[in-house]
Amino acid sequence: MPFSTVRCGPQRKAMAPMEFPDFFDKAPSLTVYDPLADFLGAVENGLITYTYSDAVKLAGHSCPTVAGAFLMTVKALKHLYGDDLPVRGDVDVALRQEVSEGVAGVIASVASLLTGAAGEGGFKGIAGRFERRDRLHYGADGDGEVLFRRRDTGACVIVSTNGSAVPPAPEARMLLQRILSGEASREEAGEFRRQWQERVRRMLVDHADDPGFIHLEEAS
Repeated sequence: MPFSTVRCGPQRKAMAPMEFPDFFDKAPSLTVYDPLADFLGAVENGLITYTYSDAVKLAGHSCPTVAGAFLMTVKALKHLYGDDLPVRGDVDVALRQEVSEGVAGVIASVASLLTGAAGEGGFKGIAGRFERRDRLHYGADGDGEVLFRRRDTGACVIVSTNGSAVPPAPEARMLLQRILSGEASREEAGEFRRQWQERVRRMLVDHADDPGFIHLEEAS
């Protein structure tokens, strides 16, 4: 698309600082070692800590898919590295879905944020080091949602989420339909937002260590 055909929307003036729901700070976090960040001096000792709010800022919203993708990636990397720091940029990620299917793009974006794994457009490296491209793949065979593989040891883990383990509130769907049809009151819209984020909270806080919600399986 030529740049001349791209239209920019109205500019919004900066308002109050971002205020995330309180439970974001209670969700698991992940500290990784990024050798490229270390090499370029982007952060002291190459250590980067990712929180759920980082995933939300990347995706532009907080939902069960973003929460599930964040938890799957955190759990997978902690499983693969144990007591050691995960090495960002040294992990391959493969999704069972094709890139155009379902929510594959959202899951891949969050996984890429934490692992550094990128597709063909990723970073090409410096003198043969720090390459990130061609480490994010789609349409993988087998069960599970996402496979994570360490490039140094070859260790693999397949991770899946079970959304039915943390169901939405019964009235959430009705409220959503009323909002989409333009029939909802301001109070109903507020209640929908509360219920939506309450389900995300339950996933990230109450069920973060629930194997019935996040399932890990070692793979060869």
